[in-house]
Amino acid sequence: MFGLSRFTGFRDETSFFDDLLDALAALMVGFAVSAALLWLMALLGLQTSVREAVGMIALQATPASMGAVLANKQLKANVPGADKEDRAGYPGQLFLMAAGALYFAFNVAPTEEMILIGYKMSPWHTLTLVIASLLLLHTLVFTVGFAGQKKHEGRVLAFLHFTLAGYGVALLVSLYVLWTFGRLDDGVTATVRSVAVLSFPGAIGAAVARLVV
Repeated sequence: MFGLSRFTGFRDETSFFDDLLDALAALMVGFAVSAALLWLMALLGLQTSVREAVGMIALQATPASMGAVLANKQLKANVPGADKEDRAGYPGQLFLMAAGALYFAFNVAPTEEMILIGYKMSPWHTLTLVIASLLLLHTLVFTVGFAGQKKHEGRVLAFLHFTLAGYGVALLVSLYVLWTFGRLDDGVTATVRSVAVLSFPGAIGAAVARLVV
């Protein structure tokens, strides 16, 4: 939340303290909205244990908090902080790609479908999916564009700096999210397949990070 506030937040000029306050405010909004919606949908009640309630709210609050940070950019045509990401440099671009991957992957990682799809895939299916993810990521990178991309001459350098790096980021984010939900207990082969499956939407999120975040 702090990184998103720093690079794509509400204001052009901010200090460390301003970005920290914005991040904390986004977290508060995310938790409050998540708790309210879960209660309205009768998923939270007096009979719900504290541990279960905290887990459910925290699960929903992550994307909700990211949405709170990004609302200003998504809902306004002329965003005050739109050029902040251009000043972030290459590490900042990788961070935004990680945020985009997390934004997409987090919504599907808790489902059973990610694991079931991985179980049904052969090694050739997995390899083909990895190649398809790379091609899609590369196509979207050139369509959307990233800050600093014009500095690179030709598609080869852009492929190395943004496509491969972005897919690597998506893989790491997918591995982390699967670990968060306890999906890494079925052996190395199943883990590799699950990571490849989740990295497909993760790669899309990383590619369109400039639009999403």
